[in-house]
Amino acid sequence: MSEKLNAIIEQLKSLTLLEASELVTEIENVFGVDTSVSVASVAMAAPVAGGAAAAEAAEEKTSFDVTLSEVSADKKIAVLKIVRNVTGLGLKESKDIVDNVPKILKEGATKEESENIKKEVEAAGGKVTIK
Repeated sequence: MSEKLNAIIEQLKSLTLLEASELVTEIENVFGVDTSVSVASVAMAAPVAGGAAAAEAAEEKTSFDVTLSEVSADKKIAVLKIVRNVTGLGLKESKDIVDNVPKILKEGATKEESENIKKEVEAAGGKVTIK
C-alpha cells in the first residue's frame, strides 16, 4: 500500500465515532453515493448467515468420515489388520492406505461406528480424525 493510503488509514483510526459519522455523511454529499443501502444489506445478511449457522449447529450430524491420519512405523502391522477389517480391502490395498496417510477409512459412518473404529485404530497405535 502507498504511503498516502497508509497515512489516511492511520488518520481514520484516530477518529471518534461522531467524526467518522460526519465523514461518511460528507463523502456521501461530495461524491453522490448512498452508503445506507450497502450498510443495510450487510446488516440484513449477517442475521441470516448467523441463523443458518445456528440451525446447522442445532442439527446433529449423523454421517461421519473416518480418516487414518497417522501411523507410527513400529505399529504398521497392527494398524494394517484393523484397516483390513474396517474397509474389507485386501492386503495390498490396506497396506497402501497405511503407507500413504492421511487416507479415508470409511465414509458415511454412524457416530457409534466411527467411535469404534477410532478406538480400535488408536489401540493398535494409529491416529484417526473424524469429520
